[in-house]
Amino acid sequence: LCVFLPSPAVTSPCKILKCNSEFWAATSGSHHLGAEEAPEFCTALRAYAHCTRRTARTCRGDLAYHSAVHGIDDLMVQHNCSKDGPTSQPRLRTLPPGDSQERSDSPEICHYEKSFHKHSATPNYTHCGLFGDPHLRTFTDTFQTCKVQGAWPLIDNNYLNVQVTNTPVLPGSSATATSKLTIIFKSFQECVDQKVYQAEMDELPAAFADGSKNGGDKHGANSLKITEKVSGQHIEIQAKYIGTTIVVRQVGRYLTFAVRMPEEVVNAVEDRDSQGLYLCLRGCPLNQQIDFQTIHSAQATEGRTRRKGPSLPAPPEAFTYETATAKCREKLPVEDLYFQSCVFDLLTTGDVNFMLAAYYAFEDVKMLHSNKEKLHLYERTRELAPGNMAPTGTHPTLWVALLCLSWLCLL
Repeated sequence: LCVFLPSPAVTSPCKILKCNSEFWAATSGSHHLGAEEAPEFCTALRAYAHCTRRTARTCRGDLAYHSAVHGIDDLMVQHNCSKDGPTSQPRLRTLPPGDSQERSDSPEICHYEKSFHKHSATPNYTHCGLFGDPHLRTFTDTFQTCKVQGAWPLIDNNYLNVQVTNTPVLPGSSATATSKLTIIFKSFQECVDQKVYQAEMDELPAAFADGSKNGGDKHGANSLKITEKVSGQHIEIQAKYIGTTIVVRQVGRYLTFAVRMPEEVVNAVEDRDSQGLYLCLRGCPLNQQIDFQTIHSAQATEGRTRRKGPSLPAPPEAFTYETATAKCREKLPVEDLYFQSCVFDLLTTGDVNFMLAAYYAFEDVKMLHSNKEKLHLYERTRELAPGNMAPTGTHPTLWVALLCLSWLCLL
């Protein structure tokens, strides 16, 4: 199944996630309906089908779209629904007691700590996060600022795949941010069916692509569950069968990603030596990393670059170094790499929401990282050639170079 194909730089206008969410909201718990209420379910199905037809032209090749279309046809047959009839949305429903979405705890095999570690110590957990323009904290606590425009795999192991798509923040700018996220949980024993979660700008569903909120029809389905923390802004996915917690947020127009995962799961790959990209484990490729050691040359070329061609539109709010640092200190009082990333993003984008993205990224680290002594990072890390050293702290020359780079990104 080829799901990690390069995506267009511009966010897809396919709105299948909206169709899925509307159908789920309209029919939650409806498989418990009596026969006399079947027409209401058919009405919702027709509305669902109508929604998919409206977005068909823009959803070619979209896995979730084709899955929805086939699913609608199957449900139409199962419930003897006519394709002709009303399509108005039925009233919203709440889940009745005992619904499959709220089953009792899963079998032991579907609880990672119980099944894998009966006679050993608690597993070591690691953290990976992606936020802002974009900044990556890997499972090994390496911190990188990357370009990575287009589609890139964050995680690719035996249990799940995560892919992000990053698009330019401003026309002609090298500043990018995450506009789309796809998470695939692979089928696992008697615990969960394969589930796909997709989010994009202004679409942060509280359900998987098929409308469900757990791992499907298997006995241990409740070991995979989505919880909506803040509508349209913050969801959390618990995958107990692999001891994993995922947090996805929309901050402003863009998405952030954070995960807590056992080392055993992180390293569960068939052939590590021949495996391709896996950004959370291996970091960004060298040619995609922004190396601040080379930024000093930007000062000499800044004037020449700014004189080339017509000027592009100004960002929503122009920050100076002083105003950017003052703004970031409001939420990030410790001048670590999250603080530096905040300043960098305000200078390169002019969008104050990037300050909130850095703040929430650090809040997620506090919740998900198992080693509380490693919450703050102060050294920007990159694989450098022998003899090179990454700059540390908040050395003044770093900020001069940072300010120069921000002008280059805007131009």
